[in-house]
Amino acid sequence: MKKITIGNRNIGDGEPAFIIAEAGSNHNGDINLAKELIDIAVNAKVDAIKFQTFTGETLFKENLEAQKIVEKYKLPLEWHKELKDYAENNDIIFMTTPFYPEAVGMAEKLNIDAYKIASGDLTYYSLLELIAEKRKPIILSTGISNLFEVEKAVEKIYSRGNEEIILLHCVSNYPTDPKNVNLKVISTLKNKFNIPVGFSDHTMGIEVSIAAIAMGANVIEKHFTISRDMEGMDHFYALEPDELKNMVDGIRKIELAMGHGQKEPAEEEIPEVYFARRGIYAAKNIKKDDRISFKDLKFVRPVDGINAQYYKIVIGKIASKDIKMNQAINWNLLK
Repeated sequence: MKKITIGNRNIGDGEPAFIIAEAGSNHNGDINLAKELIDIAVNAKVDAIKFQTFTGETLFKENLEAQKIVEKYKLPLEWHKELKDYAENNDIIFMTTPFYPEAVGMAEKLNIDAYKIASGDLTYYSLLELIAEKRKPIILSTGISNLFEVEKAVEKIYSRGNEEIILLHCVSNYPTDPKNVNLKVISTLKNKFNIPVGFSDHTMGIEVSIAAIAMGANVIEKHFTISRDMEGMDHFYALEPDELKNMVDGIRKIELAMGHGQKEPAEEEIPEVYFARRGIYAAKNIKKDDRISFKDLKFVRPVDGINAQYYKIVIGKIASKDIKMNQAINWNLLK
């Protein structure tokens, strides 16, 4: 699998998961709240903070109530540089999802490290092609799509000479019922495309994101907020600050727990062999020159003599000296 580099982070199998804290529109149109979200993401030790760049008129046709709603929560273009500088001064990668061509132009002027494309724009081919031509890494969400549609989107990006793609499995319900998550799709996408694959999680809580790591996810994206009690489009299903930090800690613990796959004792485990395994002991008094039978033996902890696995070799041996009941049997007691 080809690894993708975003900022100073390599992404792919064998690398720590790239964790994106999705601020989305949870700044509520307030740049100070946007900076507070960056602070929360930094404290949680995620890799990147991501916003969304849209306007009502570039998302919805006229006279729809949705146009008015999203317009209220847009991130003005002129805020992006200040927020990017603020993020980078705090050692966190700044990202955004551009929903229209002018937003891509703005992102290029800011020299962002990578682009995120929303699930809803998977078939917005002209936008995919425009972004692909920038030759920056692309993180492509795949909610409400089938495998054929994902293939076509990947082909569109490849056709513009850009092979820096990360796919995110995603379910576009807010919040997502765990029964609909289908984490096994992570393996399906990896096997099909042989590129990094992650998970954009819209479930409540942190458990499914952590489970996705065990399923091989290379990226985790999760919405977060200052408080779920705030008014806005995405607050109600987002993580609060302590939950975001707990998710990151949980992911890093699971990554350590995944290990290397080779079946061997852990170094710290080796001393347990003495007390955990059974040794061979005399079940009764055995006289010198007696032939050892199975009934002469018992198998208890610890291993103070011969390990129990060698009992068939011991059976039939001759006692070279008297062996007392409950005495550990060593090779020097046999001939």
